[in-house]
Amino acid sequence: MGRVEELENIATQVRRDVIRMINLSQSGHPGGSLGCADLMTCLYFDILKYDPCDFDMDGKNQDVFFLSIGHIAPVWYSVLARSGSFDIKELKTLRKLDSKLQGHPSIQEKTEGVRIASGSLGQGLSVAAGAALAKKLNKDKSLVYSLHGDGEMQEGQIWEAATFAAHHKIDNLISVIDNNGKQIDGPVSEVMNLGNLKAKWEAFGWLVFEMDGNNIQDVLDTMKKAKDNTGNNKPIMIIMKTEMGMGVDFMMGTHKWHGAAPTDEQTKLALSQLPETLGDF
Repeated sequence: MGRVEELENIATQVRRDVIRMINLSQSGHPGGSLGCADLMTCLYFDILKYDPCDFDMDGKNQDVFFLSIGHIAPVWYSVLARSGSFDIKELKTLRKLDSKLQGHPSIQEKTEGVRIASGSLGQGLSVAAGAALAKKLNKDKSLVYSLHGDGEMQEGQIWEAATFAAHHKIDNLISVIDNNGKQIDGPVSEVMNLGNLKAKWEAFGWLVFEMDGNNIQDVLDTMKKAKDNTGNNKPIMIIMKTEMGMGVDFMMGTHKWHGAAPTDEQTKLALSQLPETLGDF
């Protein structure tokens, strides 16, 4: 089995985890979680240079990741557990009282892999830029990654952070926008049209790449290209095209599964499209 096929199998199990977790809790955000499963799988099983058994808040000499779109926490929890940060049995506690797996990532319960509370959209890029600048000042050669939503680009703080990162030549930062074209209230183009995102980020002084976020080979190739272009005085933004609800036919092509839990019957149908590859939690 080739590496791409291995990652595809992991991503399928991650999608299966997402559906089961949200069904069990009867609350959560499956759409974006399913759409970003391929990227998150690639990050935690191939791209990030870190030790899941040696987690601390500083992340010195390790790559660190910040999830700005905190509502897709289920997919993050799945890859964290599957890659060894904590027991996969924890996944059944999503959104339960006193669980470390809150509906949006929280540091109160000391969740391994999580360094900031997120979910208030617009804040994650500021944190990522600050963390990356700290690494540069400390002569730490590891990288900082962050993931954002396209609807999140409607937040003014994003553009303040964009200006800050470019001004300070924060070139150890690789950020990704999940460009699925949908947000909680409908199509992004109708809620607040963002225009040409690539041109905007380039105008703000960033190096910009584009990729198909539901094609693992393209994700690996583009992320490698991004890593090869760090250290060139520019922060990097990757505009990632995905399909919300990817992998489950009745969840794709609509914003209605942005934040809705599947019924038991819908869960059964969804799981029939996502074969168990690593074993369920």
